[in-house]
Amino acid sequence: MKIFLLYIVAGIISIWLATGIPGVNFTGSLATLVLAGFALGIINFAIKPILKIITLPLRILTLGLFTLFLNIAIIWVIDVLFLGEIFTFFSLFIATIIIWILNMVIIKKN
Repeated sequence: MKIFLLYIVAGIISIWLATGIPGVNFTGSLATLVLAGFALGIINFAIKPILKIITLPLRILTLGLFTLFLNIAIIWVIDVLFLGEIFTFFSLFIATIIIWILNMVIIKKN
């Protein structure tokens, strides 16, 4: 349960930090931000391990680089469902890196 809550907190904080990137605009309410972070936490906790197992052959062939594209796809889905304000692929890439680093720091620490 503690890990699940950490994923949710990391999702909320990382989406909030990603809104400071040029090309990522967030005009919604705080409730929308929390809901998007909650969804990101659930996806990272429950769905991402399954996707990692399914995409294992691609991750082996690309020496782990496909994991970055998997993360980009997850952030894109969250953007389409809740935010809708990431304008360029470069902004999506930078947002993914920020979210990945924050998740790594928060989740791996505990």
